[in-house]
Amino acid sequence: MTKIREVVVASDPTNHGALVGRVDASQFPVGGPDGAGHVSPGPNPYDLLSASLAACTAMTVRFHARRRKFPLERVEVGVSFRHGAQGERDTFERTLVLEGELDEQQRAFLLEAANLCPVGELLGISADIHTHPDATTSGYNASTQASYEDDLAQLSIPNITPD
Repeated sequence: MTKIREVVVASDPTNHGALVGRVDASQFPVGGPDGAGHVSPGPNPYDLLSASLAACTAMTVRFHARRRKFPLERVEVGVSFRHGAQGERDTFERTLVLEGELDEQQRAFLLEAANLCPVGELLGISADIHTHPDATTSGYNASTQASYEDDLAQLSIPNITPD
């Protein structure tokens, strides 16, 4: 029998209707338009999707490094998402930072192992995923981040507006 892990997202009437996600005992805010012309703080659905890919990739790389007894001390995965233009596939850009006394062959193996991530395999059905090595941290730059409202505006979904 397959086990099911349910994620529940519901509006919180005690917090102006902001969305809250729950997995078992863990709770987290879900950001985005709140239906009243405001934007709730927290990761939006695309952020959560990217975080799922990053987390699964890190777990997969760490698993393969431990299995092969590679000297991986730390893994960092950065993921960015971009909607494809009309008729083009969406794209995830994934950057891996691998720290430790790894030789080039071990680094190449772990870069390929990132593509074995189950979430990546699922997302790869409808989106392209490009993986790049990086010798430093991910270089997050808040000024270049797209907004969820921008993402919604690019989609041609009838009768749905970001607010």
